[in-house]
Amino acid sequence: MKFLIPHLYHLLQDRPTRINLVNLLRFVAMLAGLVTLYSVTFHYIMAYEGHEEHSWLTGFYWTLTVMSTLGFGDITFDSDLGRAFSSLVLLSGIVFFLVVFPFTFIEFFYAPWMKAQAAARAPSELPEHTKDHVILTSYDDVVNALVARLEKYQYTYVLLAPDLSEALRLHDLGYKVMVGDLDSPDTYRRARVEQALLVATTANDRLNTNVAFTVREVSASTPVIATANKSASVDILELAGCNHVLELAERMGQALARRVMGGDTLAHIIGEFGELRIAEATVGQTALVGKTLRESRLRERIGISVLGVWERGRFAAAHPETRITAGMVIVLAGSEADIARYNELHCKKPASLAPVLIIGGGRVGRATARALVERGQDYRIVELLPERVRDPERYVVGDAAELEVLEQAGIQTTDTVVVTTHDDDTNIYLTIYCRRLRPDIQIISRSRLERNVATLHRAGADFVLSYASMGANIIMNLLHRSNILMVAEGLDIFKIRIPSSLVGRRLADIDLPANTGCTLVAIKQNGRIETRIDPYTPLPADAELVLIGSVESEDRFLRLYSKQIE
Repeated sequence: MKFLIPHLYHLLQDRPTRINLVNLLRFVAMLAGLVTLYSVTFHYIMAYEGHEEHSWLTGFYWTLTVMSTLGFGDITFDSDLGRAFSSLVLLSGIVFFLVVFPFTFIEFFYAPWMKAQAAARAPSELPEHTKDHVILTSYDDVVNALVARLEKYQYTYVLLAPDLSEALRLHDLGYKVMVGDLDSPDTYRRARVEQALLVATTANDRLNTNVAFTVREVSASTPVIATANKSASVDILELAGCNHVLELAERMGQALARRVMGGDTLAHIIGEFGELRIAEATVGQTALVGKTLRESRLRERIGISVLGVWERGRFAAAHPETRITAGMVIVLAGSEADIARYNELHCKKPASLAPVLIIGGGRVGRATARALVERGQDYRIVELLPERVRDPERYVVGDAAELEVLEQAGIQTTDTVVVTTHDDDTNIYLTIYCRRLRPDIQIISRSRLERNVATLHRAGADFVLSYASMGANIIMNLLHRSNILMVAEGLDIFKIRIPSSLVGRRLADIDLPANTGCTLVAIKQNGRIETRIDPYTPLPADAELVLIGSVESEDRFLRLYSKQIE
C-alpha cells in the first residue's frame, strides 16, 4: 500500500498518463462487456442444445476458462454451433489476454513505473530547499576524486548529466545525479544554482566556457571554477564568468619540478592559510645537511617551523632529533617574511648538474620543463610523437621503453627522472624500468588515478603526484569555508575549529600525534595565526587548529572529534 499510493499519485500527475488511464478504463469496460455478452450467449446455446439450466455464475465461469485458454472441459457443447461459439470465445480470449492485456499492462503500468523509478534515480530538478551544494558538470578523474572529498567533509553535491542513460549509470555507481542539458539556463535554475556554493566544470575548454556563460545568465554571484587545457583559454574562461581558472597541467609540472633534488634550494611556497605560508625546500648543498632539527635552530633564528621531512617518498613528522640528510625535502611553516629570511640564509645557486630526464612531452611534461628552467636546471624530454617536439636540442624522439633511447637522453648520467605520461600503466612500466637501470637516481612520477599512487611507490618512485588528487584538492581549497591543502599525495594540511571537548586542555596532555597521527602546525585565533605554540598552554575557545597528517590520520581525527564539531 505504501508503494501503490505514491505510484498512483505519480500516474495522475502526468497528463499523458491520465490519457492512457482513460484508454485503460475503456479497455476494461470493453472486456467486461464482451465477457457479459459471451456469458449470456452461453445460456442460449445451452438451452438450444437441450442441456440442463446453468446459473449465471456458471456462465461467467465457462467464459473466463475458455477465454483464458484453461479449458477445463467440465462444460462442453455438443452441436457445431456450440463448438463454433467456443472457438470464437477462445480466439477473442487469445487476442485480449495474450496480446492486448500484456501490451496494456506494459504501456499503462510497467512503462510508467520504470519512468517513475528512473525519475527517482536521476531527477531533472532538485528540491526548492536545496542550498550550499556543489554543482559538477562532467564526470572525469578529477570529479571522481572531488566527490570523495565532498562526501568526506559532508558537502552536498549534484553531478549533471545531459543523457538519461548516462545519468542512470552514474547513479548506479553511487553518484548523486540530475538530468539536464549543460547549455540550458533552465538546467541550472532547476539545480538551484543561485543557492549553490559553487559550480565546478572540468570538461574541455569550449564546453567549460559555455557552462560558465550559461551559469552567469542565471546567477551573477555563484562562484564558477573551471579547468583549462590551454593557456590561451584562461582569458576567455574568465570573460565567460569564471572566478577561478585552473591550469592543472601547469600546476602539476610546477609541483613535479619542486620535487627535483639539486638546482636551487629555495623554499617554494605551496599553500597558505591567511598569514601562514607552507613551503617545501630541498636541503642538498646547504649548511643544514648533517644537523638535527634541534641543532639547526631554525625556529630560534628565523621563526620558521619544520613540519616534517620527505625522504625516498616517505613523509615523517619532524622531531628535534630528526637528522637532515642531502636527499631530504623539508616542509616548512611560517610567515612570508620567515620564508624570505630562510631563503636569504640557505638558498644556494644551482651547481652544474646533468639535465633532468623527463619522459613524456605532453602538457605536464612541458610544464615541468618550464619550471625546471626557472630553477636554473637543464632538461631532456623523451617524446614518442615527433609533432610534439618544441626544441630539437632538448628533445629525444623515440620510445622510452627502448634502452637506446634512454641512453641517448642521458639515463646513465642524470640524477633525476620525471615520468609524466598520461597513462598510468606506462608510468608504472617506465618507473620499474628506470629503477632497474639506475637504482641510485631519484624517480618522480605522475599518476592519473588515485588508486595507482601506491602502485607507483611500490614500483620504485620516490615521489608520486596524482593529477586527479591535485585538481580535487585545489577545488576543495577554493570552496567557501574549506581549508585543505595537499602537501603531497596522501598528506594534507587542514584547518578545523577546536572541538568543545578540547577547549581548555593542554596539547601535552592530548598528544595528538599519538592519538590521531596528526601534527599541530598552528593555532588561528582572532584572525591571527600563531606557529610558536607552548604545549602547556590550554587550548582557547573560538579558535582553529591547523593540522598536518596523512589521509588515515585525518580520518582518525574526524572520527574522534567530528561529532563534537558543529
